[in-house]
Amino acid sequence: MGVMDLVGGLLGQGGQAQGNPLMGAVMGLIQNHPGGLQGLLGQFQEKGLGDQVASWIGTGANQPISAEHVQAALGSDQLQQLAGQLGMSHGEAASGLAGLLPQVVDKLSPQGSLPEGGGAMDLLKQFLG
Repeated sequence: MGVMDLVGGLLGQGGQAQGNPLMGAVMGLIQNHPGGLQGLLGQFQEKGLGDQVASWIGTGANQPISAEHVQAALGSDQLQQLAGQLGMSHGEAASGLAGLLPQVVDKLSPQGSLPEGGGAMDLLKQFLG
């Protein structure tokens, strides 16, 4: 079972996870970003989205972000590269990531804080027990 399968199951998508290219994009962002998930979230915080990121990690309701927020945090070059890999428009990729990223972070921080450790697989293993 791959990382995308595990996260897909956490999000209630079950067998659809492999068919969801955006899930792969989110996991790729987490796995390949310098500093892993913490580094990626730091990038969003630096762009003024600290309250939103804190809500995803915390135990309350997740605050949404927009496609514009995703573009501001990731930069147009990285977002365009992701869109090309996914075979979708820049806007579709940004909108999809804006909808999915808060859910993934929420599921990876069930106790209201990010688990200590390295990459996405470590975080998933800690979540799954």
